[in-house]
Amino acid sequence: METKIINIARVNDVTIQVVENGQKLVPVRPICDALGIAFKPQFVRLKDDPILSSTVTTRVTVGADGKQREMTCIPLRYVFGWLFMIDSRNVKEEARESVIKYQKMCYDALYNYFAQMEEFLNWKQKVVEERLIVYDNARIEFREAKDKVQDARDLLNEARKVSFEQYYADKDQLKLDFDSTVPFATGEVCDE
Repeated sequence: METKIINIARVNDVTIQVVENGQKLVPVRPICDALGIAFKPQFVRLKDDPILSSTVTTRVTVGADGKQREMTCIPLRYVFGWLFMIDSRNVKEEARESVIKYQKMCYDALYNYFAQMEEFLNWKQKVVEERLIVYDNARIEFREAKDKVQDARDLLNEARKVSFEQYYADKDQLKLDFDSTVPFATGEVCDE
């Protein structure tokens, strides 16, 4: 499998790369250099971390001097959590504001995922319940309207079936049972 090296960022004049060889890995040392923190304590921290320790690996990548060398890497998906754990008081002055800003974004992302997700789910449940009531009412009204349409259709068909002979016979017996707009519907005889 071919190894690709992709530059993804430049922090304090240090190029941050992703080494892609089946998975995306990020060299740790260039990030440490960019932030002005010592690599060795960060390496120890990564190796001691119950989650990150199993992700630490070495890959051949291009160093700051342009030469290929083996570097300690962690998967791209874990870089963000590792950066979140870095003490902003230990980074060099020109990177501190960026690190604090990044860490605040992490706090916001965690809040949005955990707290606002629950808020969203509660809101969505409430809206769905309200709309379900509207939907059920509309279905009931639709059924009732459908029944009225069927009744009206039945009456219309009944009126269409009446022959002159039936009309004349029913008129004499006052048996017509049509809508009030039809003469004799109430059983009353109209004066002609």
